[in-house]
Amino acid sequence: MALKSTIFKIDLQIADMDRGYYADHALTIAGHPSETDERMMARVLAFALFAAPDLRFGRGLSTPDEPALWRRDPTGEVLLWVEVGQPDDKLVRKACHRAQRVALLTYGRVAAVWWAQHRAVLEGWPKLRVLHVQAEDVQALAALVARTLRLQCTIQDGQIWIGQAQHMVELVVQEWKPWG
Repeated sequence: MALKSTIFKIDLQIADMDRGYYADHALTIAGHPSETDERMMARVLAFALFAAPDLRFGRGLSTPDEPALWRRDPTGEVLLWVEVGQPDDKLVRKACHRAQRVALLTYGRVAAVWWAQHRAVLEGWPKLRVLHVQAEDVQALAALVARTLRLQCTIQDGQIWIGQAQHMVELVVQEWKPWG
């Protein structure tokens, strides 16, 4: 018998002063059975960083042709493709061919090794932006996980705070590669 996804309901309030974006989002996230809490919360963080009214979650780990998050215009053209983790450079290349812009949010201890192996290739792609979150920060986010969450996210001057009223996590997001 196959394991089923865990459904998370997240009310996310975003105040992104750097981009002038202020909105409340009611998110329903299906956590794949093999997905860790760290990866799921990294997807929530990616949503907050690139939030827009038309930003949507992909169908998940079981659908390799879709990103973790994306924005499409009414014609179906992909405006933004967001990956989370350390994907194969072939997947990133495909995303760069399909989308106007591609963002990659890496996290954890192995990300630096992944970046060292793929940096030379990825730095040549002007459509790509690579961000990194330290393992400790993603673990602190994972500590917030519950089936139902009310999260606030504030972004100001490159600093990010995300959490609940009683527990906020300050995150440092490093930009390893800006859009070209």
